[in-house]
Amino acid sequence: MLGFRVSDIYGKDMMPGGMVFMRCNADHHGVALVGGAAVPAAKCELHHMAFEVGTLDEVFRARKHLRECGATIVFEGRRCAGVQIAVEFLDPDGHNLEIYWGLDQIGTDGVSRPAQEWRGAKSLELAIANPPPGQIPVVHDKTLVG
Repeated sequence: MLGFRVSDIYGKDMMPGGMVFMRCNADHHGVALVGGAAVPAAKCELHHMAFEVGTLDEVFRARKHLRECGATIVFEGRRCAGVQIAVEFLDPDGHNLEIYWGLDQIGTDGVSRPAQEWRGAKSLELAIANPPPGQIPVVHDKTLVG
């Protein structure tokens, strides 16, 4: 109804319930839906909100700031589908938020990056050390790395 198209799908082997990544423009995804709840939800649940930044330095600055403030960081590095480099954290109310850079773009052919190129990473440093083809992760302020 809204014109979203599927970019990628995680099976239940990658995430409980699986996940469908959907787009409405060239961004790899604007919506990611998780399925397979064991019981009906008592209310509508939002998995997370994501905020794109213009440089990789901003992701590193966000991580530094979050650490200094004692925020709960739930993930940092590179996710698989979309290959964005991100830091994910909980806000004071427990909502999951993401600050990211480098989300894949999908052209008019509608073809997303093949799964064998995803190169997930569990830290920002590992994400920049092993980029997928075509992603050029450059951090200008080297004091933020490490």
